[in-house]
Amino acid sequence: MFAVLTLLFAAGATAAVLARTTRNGVRRDGTAPAAVPRPAAGTPFRVLAGCAAAGAVLLYAWGALCVILAVVEAEDGGTGSAPLRPCRTEAHPELSERIVDYSVSWLPLGFRCETADGDGYSSDDVPRYVNPGTAVLALTAAASAVAAGYATELRTRAAARNGGGDRPSGHPRGPV
Repeated sequence: MFAVLTLLFAAGATAAVLARTTRNGVRRDGTAPAAVPRPAAGTPFRVLAGCAAAGAVLLYAWGALCVILAVVEAEDGGTGSAPLRPCRTEAHPELSERIVDYSVSWLPLGFRCETADGDGYSSDDVPRYVNPGTAVLALTAAASAVAAGYATELRTRAAARNGGGDRPSGHPRGPV
């Protein structure tokens, strides 16, 4: 909820700043802003793909750090080390006392506490949102990269068909 409110606040602040800067295409000092060049075909998709890929990498790194810290805590012997600290939970108190080992999974990220009879449960040290979030961001990055390639291909074919211009043949001002 906090993240949604932060995003809404950032969007509102950006809109307010932009609204104060220009009004109806004219700056406060009466001059017109410089013309904005048309972005290359597929640029928004490339930006989305890059941001989604970066988010997936960061989220996976966060989950891997959680797994590594759970392993470090499990391997830390001494007083109070039995049962393993990452395996202590109120959700499974009867199983916590019978934990004999643990296993680590890197894809999907996870830390599993295991009992002698082969039973076990996943530790809460790796947040539940890490694996689905990483998958959604990675799939978004892949789909955006494919869409960027498709948009670039369509624009290139349209330009070749129209004699080098990038306007479609039915454009009111004709092909460039």
